Amino acid sequence: MSNNPSFVLRGINDVIFEERPIPQIGDDEVLVEVKKTGICGSDVHYMVAGRIGQFIVEKPMVLGHESSGIISKVGPAVKNLKVGDRVAMEPGATCRKCDACKGGRYELCPDIVFAATPPYDGTLARYYPIPADIVYKLPDHLTLEDGAMMEPLSVAIHAVANVADFHSNQSIVVFGAGPVGLLCMAVAKALGASRVVAVDIVQGRLDFAKEFAATDIYLPPPMEKDETRIRYSERNAKKLMTDLGIEERGPTSIDLIVDASGAEVSIQTGVLVAKIGGTFVQLGMGSPEVTLPITTMLTKELNWKGSFRYGPGDYPLAIALVAQGKIDLKPLITHRYSFEQAVEAFQTTRTGKSSDGKGVIKAVISGPGVSLSDN
Repeated sequence: MSNNPSFVLRGINDVIFEERPIPQIGDDEVLVEVKKTGICGSDVHYMVAGRIGQFIVEKPMVLGHESSGIISKVGPAVKNLKVGDRVAMEPGATCRKCDACKGGRYELCPDIVFAATPPYDGTLARYYPIPADIVYKLPDHLTLEDGAMMEPLSVAIHAVANVADFHSNQSIVVFGAGPVGLLCMAVAKALGASRVVAVDIVQGRLDFAKEFAATDIYLPPPMEKDETRIRYSERNAKKLMTDLGIEERGPTSIDLIVDASGAEVSIQTGVLVAKIGGTFVQLGMGSPEVTLPITTMLTKELNWKGSFRYGPGDYPLAIALVAQGKIDLKPLITHRYSFEQAVEAFQTTRTGKSSDGKGVIKAVISGPGVSLSDN
């Protein structure tokens, strides 16, 4: 095709379909014809708020970054890929020269070009140019939808397998049963977790988590009148531990807490639930400032870590776990939309359910001219 239709964010709640030039590629790049793109919460946040922290939408930007597609063109220096290959796309190109890149933590590169993070365009277009070394060929038995889901799965792998260094026969509590939280549970299960506890305020999501990967689920109680958040978190943690038979030490203690919600009370509760000497990984983005039970963190000697995007080895491990049948991504895709229905897809993700009342976990948009069933 000679045109490049793109889904462009111009400002807060201001999106448009726009023809863009077909991108040129460098010697070590490939041009991918995008076939499937999942909608991430960050895409929605940019649409409704125009910014995430220091990243501000100041000029029109193509949305989308959870994508897969088919190689349309390869640069002359590319040897490992060819036209027609079905691929998953890691949407962050780094400088390869800074201390972070050289130290094996390229997700912290100060000059990363990340799709749909201002000022860089995303993947909701017909074509997307990308360095060949962050494009991964999909095994024949995996679908293009699987390929798009490798992005959020890699976020979960980075948090659980990489940052937390989670091992078999360890236990985990995940706060937040959205797509990334569910995938954290799936990764822990695939790595041989002894116990996977899901915590969420929506019973339907907990029911899904129990079928998908969790061994246990917990629905927090409502806050009481005039109760402070920290007092609520103390009461909530005590109830969670009592209900599920969790102790701070010993065989029933929790090795790893992952907060995939960003909610202050979830973070506080997680600190209180974690085992003595355990690990806490902050993955969810919510309020930029929260109150923490710092003395508890100190006296427990918690290993507190942040997890941001993904790094070396995360995409290959994601593909391997799905290819081996250890993680099934298909149940997570609850809604599918054509490219022309992108606005509806974003609205569904924003509200958490479609017009028919069906709850959304992950919505996937097909590329321009691509049918919903084309995988």
